[in-house]
This record gives sequence, C-alpha cells and structure tokens, in this order.
Amino acid sequence: MTARRDRRPWTQWTVGLTGVNARPDNPGPGCAVARCLSEAGGFRGRIVGLGYGTLDPGLYHPDDGDGGHLLPYPAAGADALMERLEEILAVEPLDAIIPSLDAELPNFIALQPELARRGVRMVLPGRDQLRSRDKDRLPALCARAGVATPRVRPVTDPGFFERCTAEDEGAWRYPLVVKGVFYDAYVVHEPAEAAYRFGQIARTWGYPVLVQAHVVGEEVNLAALGDGSGALVGPVMMRKQALTEKGKAWAGVAIDDGDLLSAGERLMQALRWNGPLELEMLRDGSGTLHLIEINPRFPAWIYLSHAVGRNLPAALLALQQGVRREDLPLSPPRPGVTFIRHAREIIVSMEEIVSVSMNGSTLPRTLPDPRRRLSA
Repeated sequence: MTARRDRRPWTQWTVGLTGVNARPDNPGPGCAVARCLSEAGGFRGRIVGLGYGTLDPGLYHPDDGDGGHLLPYPAAGADALMERLEEILAVEPLDAIIPSLDAELPNFIALQPELARRGVRMVLPGRDQLRSRDKDRLPALCARAGVATPRVRPVTDPGFFERCTAEDEGAWRYPLVVKGVFYDAYVVHEPAEAAYRFGQIARTWGYPVLVQAHVVGEEVNLAALGDGSGALVGPVMMRKQALTEKGKAWAGVAIDDGDLLSAGERLMQALRWNGPLELEMLRDGSGTLHLIEINPRFPAWIYLSHAVGRNLPAALLALQQGVRREDLPLSPPRPGVTFIRHAREIIVSMEEIVSVSMNGSTLPRTLPDPRRRLSA
C-alpha cells in the first residue's frame, strides 16, 4: 500500500482515535478528542474509534464517531499492532491517527515511518523526548527548566516503606505517593498501606513502582501542543474543582495563570516536544508550583479546549497538514468556563457487540451520522 498524496483539507480526513474507553474513575481521552473534532468548524470527515475492549463506548458513539476497530493491547508489541493496522487500513483508509494512551506510544513511535509511507499522519514525540518526561526523570528535566518537582524514587522492594523514614536522614516522611510508571497513584499514610498499594501497582503495571514526596496544594493543569521547536502552542489552563477516587478531574474551570504559563513555556523549551501534552502541577501554600506529571497526550478534559475557543485536537490536525502555528484557529481562551463531567448511556445493538467480539470491528458505516456536525 502506498501513501495517499491527495490535497484534501484536514476537515475531510478519516481520523483514528485511541483511548476511547470511558471508565468513570479514569476515562480515556479518546471520546473527548472525538467530541472536539465532531464539533470543529467545517469538519466533515470520519472519526473512527480504535479500542482495546469490546465495551469501549467510543467504538459505538452515534454522535461523535463512525464506528471502530479493536487493537491488540500495547504489551503485544509494535509488530502485532502493525499487523492489525494493516487489516484496518484495508477497509478503513485512515488519514491520521491520534494516540491517546501513554502505554501505546512506544509502539506508535516505532511504526510512524511505515505508517507515514502508507499515508497515515501522526504527530508524536521522539523516543528520547518521551523518555525524558518519564516520572523517574522529572527531577532532571525540572532542574534544566527551573521548575520545582517533588522528590521521586523507583522502588522494587516493598520493605522500603518500613525503613524509608530512617533513610537519607529521614527525608522520606508519610504521607507519600505511590504510583505506577504509566498509570495509577495513591496517597499512603503508613507502611502497610504503602506496601499494599505497591503490590497492587506492580501486579497491574510491573516494575519499577515509584514513590514520590507528597505535596499538599491546589492542582492546576495545562494542555497544549508542541511542534518540535520548543514553542508552547495553544495553551489551555484549568483548575480542578472535583475529583474522582483516582484524582482525575470530574469538574474544572478554565483559568489564566501567568506562573503556570511560564512554567509550561520553560518545560516546553527544555523538551522541544512534538505533539499534544498535559502538565499536572500543584501550587503549595507558599505559592510555589510543583510539576507532578507530564502526560504525553491529550487529557480526558480536552473538550474544555473547544469550549474556551482553542480546539486543540482540530489544531493538531491542521499542524499535520502543514498549517503554520501562527495561522492556527486558536482564539484567546476564556477564563471561567467550567466543565462538569457526567455519565451517559449509549444504546448498542447486540449485532454490533457481536460484530466487535467476533470480527474486531463494528458493522460497516458508509456515511457519517446525519445528526452530527450539522452546525459546524
């Protein structure tokens, strides 16, 4: 299969989106990205969900999607992913893919040259960029960028939690944060609780497990794009107002925070990031911002970017087509715009479920749903 070298605008592309699950305590970003694209001005393309589970709602969404396909789990490796994508491309000529999960990025980075030859566009960081924002490397990155970050250490022995307060002149003090390299983080208050969470994370995500000093403060987030030059493109800032049990935003408000913006600019300059990213930071009682994580993809709250006038998923597609960043349709963001997440049922026929279970794909859809994108 050779690359398709047409001149269609990005508003007519077929776009594949991963991360289309919607777990209440930790939703994937894919459904929010789909909603951004379906409501982007002038978009008349197709939105295709690329899921990992039969019950991922982004495979079936009637308003923000045009069907979908299952992918092998990231642990299966790049070859298995490419084999499945070849099957999908034979029936669904994707123009672009927006990966939305941390664990799958190494596979997509490995496949980027081959997929580009087949006409599938992606904007992704390089391997070194991706590794430099890993949770265990944040102190080195923040030192270069002049940004504060809590102390962090990889742990492979749960006995650490019994002796940690005596190590390094007692620098480790409870409460602590125990977190996985990819996902999950828990605040723990004593050794037994820490060891339990250590085992839980290790069984799910493997080693190492990370321990991080706990910072008490107000959480603020920044989502943006990078074009590889070190510029922070289209930043949208948000303060969390309600959290799930896993600390994910259930409600948030758009803000204009000069200190957060400055930290984002310095971190982007240090990373020279390519693609979407999210900064998670905490402001302590003295006003200092501490970087907690850098997520190498859009956050689940990315629909707020559309609501404030900076539709970042649409801007990403425009960048993929070669639009200059100064020409992107990014209005000044509107502070005070608030989102509140809610759960909603999607009604799916048994025939559709059986099709995904047996064939790995939804039933064929030849045209986008006419109820969608009428106001675009």
